[in-house]
Amino acid sequence: MITGASSGIGLEMAERLAEAGFSLILNSRHIEELEKAKKLLEIKYNTVISLVPADVSTQEGINLILKAAAGADVGLFIASAGFGTSGEFIKSTIDNEQNMLRVNCEGLLKLTHHFACQFATKKRGGIILMSSMVAFQGVPYAAHYAATKAYVQTFAEALAIELKPYGVDVLAAAPGPVKSGFSSRANLKMDMAITPEQVGVPILKALGRKTTLLPGFLTKLLVYSLRTVPRWGKIRIMKMVMGGMTQHQRT
Repeated sequence: MITGASSGIGLEMAERLAEAGFSLILNSRHIEELEKAKKLLEIKYNTVISLVPADVSTQEGINLILKAAAGADVGLFIASAGFGTSGEFIKSTIDNEQNMLRVNCEGLLKLTHHFACQFATKKRGGIILMSSMVAFQGVPYAAHYAATKAYVQTFAEALAIELKPYGVDVLAAAPGPVKSGFSSRANLKMDMAITPEQVGVPILKALGRKTTLLPGFLTKLLVYSLRTVPRWGKIRIMKMVMGGMTQHQRT
């Protein structure tokens, strides 16, 4: 079961799992893109693909996803649905920020709880939650987005310990800038970004081996280079990094 599977990292992981012979339930708000993905994967890999066009920010969307998964023996849940906002927080609309909170946190919470309970009962399963390299400190010009990813990161770290005795693996995947529809929706200019193809396989391979994965050289470089910096210093460095990506919004 993969949310946010019509593009970016979600679609890349769907393709790699289809290639490995898995049947998939794919979710996205974008039905046309979902249908393209289904056609491609079924023809290319001869696997079974089910679609759930639904918005994870709504209870109705959550219910549709759970209904679609009810008749299937789901063993892996990937929460890839998400989006970001950027720029000065006071210049954003509260409706947009609330919607991001529902998608990145509330929807993820509800679906993770459902599948975690199901997997624990079966004594097997895997959960991949999409964190971010911005999850480890406050990030000016992406203040609320970074906060939603901090939620995901700490949630995954704790669940990995709680669910291990039940035979359930949990991974927080925390990539840096990735070339996808995310950057355009977040209105970011990212000159140094990795592709979904560079992170999909490493994320899948890390499940069961790590609790947190920093996929991509740039991600590792940025995060590891900040480890000895005091938290206040990390925030100021991230201000410069994100400031460069959002400068066009302020000029």
